[in-house]
Parts: sequence; C-alpha cells; structure tokens
Amino acid sequence: MSVKALYQYTAEPRDLQANFNGMQLVYLYWPNHLLFCSPFCFLASPEMSMGEFCEEVVRPAIAAHPQAAGLDFGQAQWQLNHQPFSPDPALSLAQNGVTHKAMLTLRVPGLDGIAGGVV
Repeated sequence: MSVKALYQYTAEPRDLQANFNGMQLVYLYWPNHLLFCSPFCFLASPEMSMGEFCEEVVRPAIAAHPQAAGLDFGQAQWQLNHQPFSPDPALSLAQNGVTHKAMLTLRVPGLDGIAGGVV
C-alpha cells in the first residue's frame, strides 16, 4: 500500500559513515553456517588490513562454530557486494574496495556447515 505524506518529508539516515567516528560497518555472510542466523555486522576501521580484519574481527566472532577451527582464509572464495572478489590480505579494507556497509560473502571449500548446512 502506498503512503502519501501530508508534508515534505526529509530525513537523514543515522547510519552514515560520518556518524561512526572514522569507522565503517562491514557485513559478512558465511552461507550454510546456520549457527549464525544472519550476516554479521562489524564495526571496523577502513585502514585495518584485510588480514587483520579476518584474524582479529571475523575469527573470534565465528569461533563458536565447530568448523571455525578449520577455516583457512587463504583458501576462501570471497564476494564483495555479490561480485567475485580477491582481496589482498596486506592491503587495508579501503584499498581492497570494502566500503561502508559493504557485504562480504565468505565461502571455503570443504566447510559447508554442520550436516552440509542443514543445521
């Protein structure tokens, strides 16, 4: 159903990068790992390297999953905003093109979730 405003409606989104004191939001989706109900949303510095992001932010966040210990980020198949992506772990998130509210998708061959993603 459409809505007709009775006055000029203007609003500024509250999740603009300018509101995060130099940090940015980065979403991460690990398909078929249903222990986590939705993509993660991390607060990260754009200057953090991709390698640091993986090891210092992502790894602790997924540690509860039984397959997390076997995760090798070097073997990961990445997507950035639904497009194939080959990040350089030595470069910053910004240098890798990971912008505010970007969606990273992480797939690792052989790690298909508990019972193949059923659980």
